Amino acid sequence: MADQQRRVYLIDASIYIFRAWYSVPDDLTNASGNPINALHGFAGFLGGFLEETRPEHVAVVFDESLTTSFRNAIFPAYKANRELPPEDLKQQFDYCRGLVQALGLADFSSNHYEADDLIGTIATCLHAQGFSAVILSADKDLAQLVGEGDILWDYARKRRHGHADIPQWLGVHAHQVADWLALTGDSVDNIPGVPGIGAKTATALLSHFDSLENLYKRLDEVAELKIRGAARVQGLLREHEESAWLARQLTGVAIDPDLKVGAADVRRRPVAAADVTAVCDELGLGRLTQARLARVVG
Repeated sequence: MADQQRRVYLIDASIYIFRAWYSVPDDLTNASGNPINALHGFAGFLGGFLEETRPEHVAVVFDESLTTSFRNAIFPAYKANRELPPEDLKQQFDYCRGLVQALGLADFSSNHYEADDLIGTIATCLHAQGFSAVILSADKDLAQLVGEGDILWDYARKRRHGHADIPQWLGVHAHQVADWLALTGDSVDNIPGVPGIGAKTATALLSHFDSLENLYKRLDEVAELKIRGAARVQGLLREHEESAWLARQLTGVAIDPDLKVGAADVRRRPVAAADVTAVCDELGLGRLTQARLARVVG
C-alpha cells in the first residue's frame, strides 16, 4: 500500500474518448437524443481502470488547446492536418469531464498548454515529492517523460513501457525522444522535421551524438559516420537546420510554470455511490455502467 500511495496515475483523456467515439455505435443516445457513444466507452475504460488499480492519486488531463496552444503560435500549421471534433463529440467531452469529477478524480486542462505538457508538468511536480508516474496513453511522444520508476501504459493494448524499455521500443532513450521526433518529423502532428531523415538515420545520429544540440555542434563529423549516404545526410542537416530547431520546439514537452501540483491536488476525493449513480443517470449511462462505477467508489 505504501508504494501505491507514492504513485500517481496520469490519464490522457482524449486518447480514450476518441477511441470510444470511433468504436462504439453512434446510435447510443441519452434521453435528449444526444449521442453518448464516446461517453459510454470512456466510462467503461474508467470503470475498468479504477477496478483494476484502485489508485490513491489520479489526474485526468483534457485537451482544450487544439488550435490555441503555444505551438500554434510558433508554427501555425501545427496539427492543421487534423479535423476538429464535431459538435456532438465536443459535447461528449463535457459529459466525460463531468463524469470524472463525479467519480472524485482530479481533472486538468489549459488553453495554452496541451495535455502532454500538463501531464509532464504534473509528473515533474510529483517526482520532486517522491512519486513515480504511470501515464495512461498510446502516444509515443510521452515516452520522453518516462524516467526511472515511471511507466507509459497503453491500457487498451495492455502494453507497459518502463524507462529501460524505451530504447527497444523506439530505438532511442527517453531523453532523446523529442530530438528524434524533431529529426524525423511527426506526420500525426504535421511537424516536418528534416526532409530525408528517417527513423533509422535519426536513431544512428543520436546514438553517436546523444542529442540534437551535440549533433549540430559537431556537424562536420556526420560525413565520416558509417551510415548510408553520410555526406548527403550532413548536407540535409545543414540545409534544414532551422527546420530542425523549429521542430524541436514543437516535439518537446513543455512545463507550465504556473501549474503547481501537490499530492493533495491529485488524491481521489471520497464520493457517495448514490451521487455517482445520480450523475450517471443524468448523463444517460445504462444501469450496468452505473452499477460498475458505483462499485469502484463504494
